[in-house]
Amino acid sequence: MKILAIGANGVIGQAVVNDLQRDNEVIAVGHSHGDYLVDIESTESIRALYNNVGKVDAIISMVGNGQMGSLEDMPESGYRTVLDNKVMGQVNLVRIGLDYLNKGGSITLTSGQASNRPMLGTGAIAMGVAAVNAFVTSIALELKEDKRINAVSPRMVKETMELWGIDSSSGIPATDVAEHYRDSIESQKNGEVLDAI
Repeated sequence: MKILAIGANGVIGQAVVNDLQRDNEVIAVGHSHGDYLVDIESTESIRALYNNVGKVDAIISMVGNGQMGSLEDMPESGYRTVLDNKVMGQVNLVRIGLDYLNKGGSITLTSGQASNRPMLGTGAIAMGVAAVNAFVTSIALELKEDKRINAVSPRMVKETMELWGIDSSSGIPATDVAEHYRDSIESQKNGEVLDAI
């Protein structure tokens, strides 16, 4: 399969690319470095990416910036970051990308567990991941040509927690998260949120 992996440089992205490139052609896309670059907040940048890559069998999005902060302290810009990047960035990857997805192909977005497992300071992020999940489950009903869409919803990733210098014992290894992206691509699941917990 020809797979477009957007957000390939992150902790999850690297694990997903390493897993899938064993038996697929994986095109790694980053914000600042990779086979190709994209700014997911720009529809022009997204269109340019798809025009350069051409038709693919699967699109994986492992992107989405978030900002932590309390309701009292979070500025509007923190919520706007989540809406413009995590939500609309991925929505536009789908809206534009469907024209470049082969018949029977799949799209996999990334949400997260913040709306299922509330934590202090994650109100903006929780709002964003819930929106991504709702988008996926609803849009799946509209897809044609046997195209599919799912979301992977990981809990905190062990390696990220270690980078942040916090206790990682409750985290999930990135390699375990990667298995859910493979499942989304290789199964016939559609409109599902795959909890990586």
